Amino acid sequence: MLIHIDDVKQGDRLVADAFNHSGVPLLKQGTILSVEDITLLLRHRLDYVDIDHSANVASATSAEAVADLRSIPSVLRQSIELSLQTYQSLFLESLTKGKFSGDLTERLLDPLLLDVDRKKDVVSLLLMLEGEDDHIYSHSLKVGLLSYYIAGWLGHSEAECYRISRAGYLHDIGKSRLPSIIRNGKANMNPSELKEYRRHTQYGYDLIMESLNDKVTALVALQHHERGDGSGYPQRLYKNGIHAYTRIVSVADEFINMAVVNEDGSKQGLIRILQNIYELGFSKLHEQPVQALIYHMSPNLVGKHVELDNGENGTIVLANQTDLFRPLVQCGEQFVDLAKQRQVNIRKVFI
Repeated sequence: MLIHIDDVKQGDRLVADAFNHSGVPLLKQGTILSVEDITLLLRHRLDYVDIDHSANVASATSAEAVADLRSIPSVLRQSIELSLQTYQSLFLESLTKGKFSGDLTERLLDPLLLDVDRKKDVVSLLLMLEGEDDHIYSHSLKVGLLSYYIAGWLGHSEAECYRISRAGYLHDIGKSRLPSIIRNGKANMNPSELKEYRRHTQYGYDLIMESLNDKVTALVALQHHERGDGSGYPQRLYKNGIHAYTRIVSVADEFINMAVVNEDGSKQGLIRILQNIYELGFSKLHEQPVQALIYHMSPNLVGKHVELDNGENGTIVLANQTDLFRPLVQCGEQFVDLAKQRQVNIRKVFI
């Protein structure tokens, strides 16, 4: 059904692709419209779009998000919600105006960092945030938080940790200049879509310079897909050419990317993600932030409930110093030493 753009609501589903007046595709058929999607349509002055009114999912999605957040302590939950709302405002301002307010970045960080600094168990924090969807807002929030922790573990001052965390929050802000149809960077992009998608790093650099005139934060946005072996983009830099702050944010970004649900519904477990990050520390990622992540997160695994791939449930009771990914697990009255029982693995970690 053709609906006037003024009557379109968040959660409406497109029946057909949406094109601008020059014939450039903006949104694909089947897209569930978000706030920024509607803003994009308004920006391109579309009058009508084809909507399936039987498929509005906004209320269900919102209810699921609220349910997921209920597992998080109330004060921290409020700070997370405020940070997500502020990032949304910042993203939409970038999309509509081509720049964002520096005041928004201060409001993005302050309330949340005051709370998470008191919560030293980063594993529990990340597990709490698992319920959040993989939208760019929550992704950026998680990258910013994890960057803050890694910076602290590496001995950076509080002021530097704050700045690195802000760079983590803003690393993907250049995606606001991408067509919504390719913003999420799905695996089935054609070569021209991939080329445009990769421009988000340069767009991010330009946006941050125009909005904050902060070259270091802008460099993190530009370089966060560079890799130490020269295989990254946009400049194919090697390790020594990548800024120290970028090295931290890249590790956080890679970790959070690995934690998302795949298109087939599968998801890697926390232990496997840590193993993958550890292996990348020998080539693509810088070894110092990788080691900081591994050796500070591993002790936080003790006391966490786990599901083993043999069907048993248990609790991690002791870290194995010679193999951090294969701890001692207590299952009822029995102890399973994963360092010795190599055929058994941890499938999932719980709070």
